[in-house]
Amino acid sequence: MSVDDRQDPTRSEGKSRKAAFAAFSGAFIEWYDFYLYGIASALVFPQLFFADADASVSLMASFGAFAAGFIARPIGALLFGHFGDRHGRKTMLIITVLIMGVCTLLMGLVPTYESIGWWAPAALITLRIVQGLGIGGEFGGGALVALENAPSRKRGLMGSFHQLGTPMGLLVSTGVFSLVQLLPESSFLAWGWRIPFLLSGVFLVFALFLRSSLPETEVFRKRKTQEPARHIPLMSLLREQPGHLLLGLGARMADAVTFNVINVFGIAYATSTLGLSQQMMLTGFVMSAAVQVFLTPLIGMFSDRVGRRPVYMAGIVVCAIGGLAYFPLLSTGEAWVVWPTIIVVQAVGTGLMFTIQGTFFAEMFSTRVRYTSLGMIYQGSALLGGAPTPLIAAALASAFAGSYWGPALYLFAMTLVSLACVIAITETYRSEL
Repeated sequence: MSVDDRQDPTRSEGKSRKAAFAAFSGAFIEWYDFYLYGIASALVFPQLFFADADASVSLMASFGAFAAGFIARPIGALLFGHFGDRHGRKTMLIITVLIMGVCTLLMGLVPTYESIGWWAPAALITLRIVQGLGIGGEFGGGALVALENAPSRKRGLMGSFHQLGTPMGLLVSTGVFSLVQLLPESSFLAWGWRIPFLLSGVFLVFALFLRSSLPETEVFRKRKTQEPARHIPLMSLLREQPGHLLLGLGARMADAVTFNVINVFGIAYATSTLGLSQQMMLTGFVMSAAVQVFLTPLIGMFSDRVGRRPVYMAGIVVCAIGGLAYFPLLSTGEAWVVWPTIIVVQAVGTGLMFTIQGTFFAEMFSTRVRYTSLGMIYQGSALLGGAPTPLIAAALASAFAGSYWGPALYLFAMTLVSLACVIAITETYRSEL
């Protein structure tokens, strides 16, 4: 905190709030784009961009383009983490939000396969890969601009505003896409589907306004004054804090695996094997996102009072128990059972972990490697734990003769791994950044 800020607490609080909203704006765009592309990959792109094949092949090609962005994310995390740790957070944050927003905007302008042939899916995939680079660098920078500008006793709360972008992105993208789907089908396929993508341009202007007016974080400026950046952040991280990196990766596995078992695999299993309607499952996750919007700042504040480890471990325990009970409860087929089950496991269980991840993991690392560390943990665990989970869960269900106990036990095992890692991590909520 600067001398002026110490003399004027109101100024300090104002800067902290502005930084938190700037962090939220980028996270919101990230997850708005993520969910929007996912919806379009299932409902629109197979018909308009991968039309020169039968329906199943078109859908697989569309999902393949969706997956392409995940490959680029770890590269983006390393790239922007490197420059963010050497040259500052602010510039990287402006670049990442610009990449994400512009790519989504351009997706809404790409001509269809009918107009330009295979140039259409090629353009879509290229934009998705470039977008993945920006998303890869967003988590670390967005979390740090909130945390490194926050008072030490409010880091959990301020960091939670960055994470709030996830449920808000889900709610807004789903809501906007649902509205344009009310158009006649011909109008929706001709131009209506483009509206949610073009709307990203409006969100981008707002995010750029917030982020461009932010100063560089005080923590980074102080470190740069004391120690000019001549190091390679990744090499410094692997040399100085490899144990913390591994513990962070292990700690996040419970969140990454749980979400993909109950959501990506869970929706497919519930609809194809348990006989639930897709609408019932999707409604449950929208309700859960709405509950998570309310819970996120409360969880952040609670972690400022009791510490990060108790809150994170509570989330692991909820996911461990809830994961074993999840599919048996879904098999009842009753909405009054299904919806609360989704809310407890997703909004409460993963929410207790996800809300404080940026804060918890940032407090584990030194300023000189903090941006790189957050990107490595978040994108690395997504690649190692999140990406293969639906396939692993499906294979285990098949091995257990179609039973849900294979995926449930896999989820439980991964929560034990995360619990052991969090137990091994020293409490951080009173530490100085």
